[in-house]
Amino acid sequence: MQRNSQDGALEILASSTLNSIQDQGRRHSLTLGVSVGGAMDRFALSAGNALIGNDLSLAGIEVVFFPFRLKFHADTVFALTGADTGANLDGSPIPAWWAVPARAGQVLSLGAPRVGARAYIAVTGGIDVPVVLGSRATDQKGGFGGIGGRGLQRGDRLPLGAPTLGSITGNPKAFPQAGLGAAIQWPEVRADAHTTVRVLPAAEWDRFAPEVQEQFLSVPWQVSADANRVGYRLSGPELVALCQDSLMSHGIVPGTIQVPSSGQPIVQLADANTCGGYPKIATVIEADQRLLAQTRVGGQVRFVLATRAQAQAALRAQHDDLLALSRALGTVTA
Repeated sequence: MQRNSQDGALEILASSTLNSIQDQGRRHSLTLGVSVGGAMDRFALSAGNALIGNDLSLAGIEVVFFPFRLKFHADTVFALTGADTGANLDGSPIPAWWAVPARAGQVLSLGAPRVGARAYIAVTGGIDVPVVLGSRATDQKGGFGGIGGRGLQRGDRLPLGAPTLGSITGNPKAFPQAGLGAAIQWPEVRADAHTTVRVLPAAEWDRFAPEVQEQFLSVPWQVSADANRVGYRLSGPELVALCQDSLMSHGIVPGTIQVPSSGQPIVQLADANTCGGYPKIATVIEADQRLLAQTRVGGQVRFVLATRAQAQAALRAQHDDLLALSRALGTVTA
């Protein structure tokens, strides 16, 4: 791994092992039995990288347990995206979806989210930890990536990579002191309101009677306390398949909604298992998986059917939004 003058530029002052270094994950390692992993809200991390002129693939910090604090030991520029945490830099408030310069010695603090569940911190040059299987993402289940495959701890010192050539963030003094941000249009995800998530019928959709399919789509499902980066178990009415025969274990991907014998759906997420034998009733479209990632325990979710064309269009729209953001800032990195 190439090191530079930004070694140990970030010091973790307060954290939890649930917070971790993430990037866009290991999409090409599923055949090895390795989870895709990466940021639960990939769009948020990508937008943070775009705001500061980084390549969109660079690693940042995913924060899901608060309060979180870090200290800068070098002048740099960083962006905050995802959940609105009422963040501040040395006591000065920073809006969500915003980028600002930081000076050596300053402290960034994130509090409990007011909207959403996961916040992302992108820093000029990205977090420069070793690449494992094509990614810097932390896989705590496998024990690799990030910092030794574990979450962030107090006292960790994180190195930064070299700034993108020609990027304004390569010179923090040239970056607007007031910072700059992006007007990201995404629904507020709150515990007191349901989030609408689009799905496609999965392989075993027809194993469920029409009235069970309708039930799956018509009731609000609550995110139970059994929720983590692997998946969310949802609470609601019992879904019963027409055929109770067990299936041979088969491949699954993030977004897959399985129905175990309890009848309570399980949505596989970023660190999803790569195979399983429960019937699959539906699959959350890739563009909407971030909405689940930003739904807190106790929050409610409703599912609506989408077409393949709609799923593809939603993903293209997110890519176009990132490209437009990069172009608007003169840092085309998508």
